Amino acid sequence: MLTAIAKPFGWLLMTFYEFTKNYGLAVILFSVVVKLILLPFQMKSKRGMMQTARLQPRLKELEKKHGANKQKYNEEVQKLYREEKINPMSGCVWTLIPFPILLALYQAIRMPLTCMMGVAADLLAEGGAIASKLASTGFEATMSTAYVQIEQTQWISTHFSEFAGITDKLRQIDYSFLGMNLGQKPAWNFLWTTDWSNKAVWLPGLLMFLIPILAGLASYFSAKISVATNATGTEQNQTMSAMNIIMPLFSVYIGFIMPAALGIYWLVSTILSIIQDYFLTKYYKKKMAIEDAERLEMEAAREAELEKKRQETERKRAMNATERNPNTSKRKQQKTERQVQREKAAEWERLRSDTPEDEPLPSQVGTRRYARGRAYDPARYGGTGEAPEHEIPELPGEPSEEPELPEAPEELPVIPAAPVPESLSDEDEPEEDDYEEPDEYPDEEESDD
Repeated sequence: MLTAIAKPFGWLLMTFYEFTKNYGLAVILFSVVVKLILLPFQMKSKRGMMQTARLQPRLKELEKKHGANKQKYNEEVQKLYREEKINPMSGCVWTLIPFPILLALYQAIRMPLTCMMGVAADLLAEGGAIASKLASTGFEATMSTAYVQIEQTQWISTHFSEFAGITDKLRQIDYSFLGMNLGQKPAWNFLWTTDWSNKAVWLPGLLMFLIPILAGLASYFSAKISVATNATGTEQNQTMSAMNIIMPLFSVYIGFIMPAALGIYWLVSTILSIIQDYFLTKYYKKKMAIEDAERLEMEAAREAELEKKRQETERKRAMNATERNPNTSKRKQQKTERQVQREKAAEWERLRSDTPEDEPLPSQVGTRRYARGRAYDPARYGGTGEAPEHEIPELPGEPSEEPELPEAPEELPVIPAAPVPESLSDEDEPEEDDYEEPDEYPDEEESDD
């Protein structure tokens, strides 16, 4: 999959090489074009980081105000980000985009035959036409398997006439640039292993040795400038300080374990990033200063409008001419209702404290407390304060007095028991064991008899 992604980068790099006839210049032009392609994303990243840095004073105020309540603090911070339309992760996301491009370029540099020239993989496999021709011409790989195509490309370029006719996609590529072979890896032990007596040997070797060192220094200054122009909070500063150490070391490590062409790309790309960061900082400082002025003007106008409304409300309140807003939120309505209930409860407690102990409360009937309800007030509608006595009217047609029921007799009549027939005595009763239940359905013959 990485090879498929790397093919467009390889095609672009090959186009620049055919245009300049210099591999080093092709890599530099490739770096410039990639920077131009990524410029919109880098602008978003720079804007996001500067906006986040601009909010640091307000974030510190929120931390002082809600420092003990972490949940409330996080809610207020998210609210502030939404109001300012800032994504705090935008600055980090866009900075990760160059790494996939670096991997794709690495694939294109280490596999020039398949990625840059578009040679079919079966021609390079064991038994393929190009692999067989390489073996017949005496090719032997000295680098690791990951960079074998670079050696094959250099060998084919040197013996190009012998590979003619195999495929029309083969091209001659010269990896030399300022006396260096950009297809080779810089030697980390160059200083104590080189032949300092031969300038033609140590000068190109020294230049290749300096490429990773210069890439690391450029990465360090780039991170340093980024921290200086994007002053963020304490935690962000600690993270950036750690990156100031990690990224330069990573750049040096990459420069020594990969071909020098990739180190050239990393060095040029970092230098372009420093220049880009400088101009973007100036541009966004001016733009954000204008935005801050407009925001302050809008806030001042809004505060003036609110002050005008407050003064008008106070004037109406003094004249007792205030009106209830029908668009009041449900929360405010509930708050007003609770306030009214508290006032009623306070009034009730006052009345209760003023009432003597032997006198019943207005809401009490006899000994029944709250018989009329706790908020009962008999004088609410201009009454005397005493509950009126009502007589129950008599219904027409009904006696005024209750009818008398007849008195129950003192003695109830005795009902005699039924006589026992003489034909049945205790002696004639059949025993329980000898008793046979008659058939419920007798035969027809017996019934006829």
